Amino acid sequence: QVQLVESGGGLVQAGDSLRLSCAASGRTFSSYAMGWFRQAPGKEREFVASISWSGGSTSYANSVKGRFTISRDNAKNTVFLQMNSLKPEDTAVYYCAADRIYYGRTSPRDYDYWGQGTQVTVSS
Repeated sequence: QVQLVESGGGLVQAGDSLRLSCAASGRTFSSYAMGWFRQAPGKEREFVASISWSGGSTSYANSVKGRFTISRDNAKNTVFLQMNSLKPEDTAVYYCAADRIYYGRTSPRDYDYWGQGTQVTVSS
């Protein structure tokens, strides 16, 4: 079992940057592929980025490609999401999630464990 806790959200202006963190409990963190998702009010939860077990492979939604960077530190059981050039449409609750089976899956149904989320609000 893995417990995930996100942090780093906040209120920023368009063009600013934020770095989200997701701390995981448990000794098997490095055996999970990790993902970030987001959910805006009235919308479905959507894929943002994913990273493989070793961190050697990453994938991104087209809407964030070139602006967001996912990374992980397995020694610290933490995954990060660096968000640059933020836009008002990035406003959402951001969730990290762990996938026991595959790297790079984009459906929330495929992920086994979830954090509670952290709010990101980008003003124009």
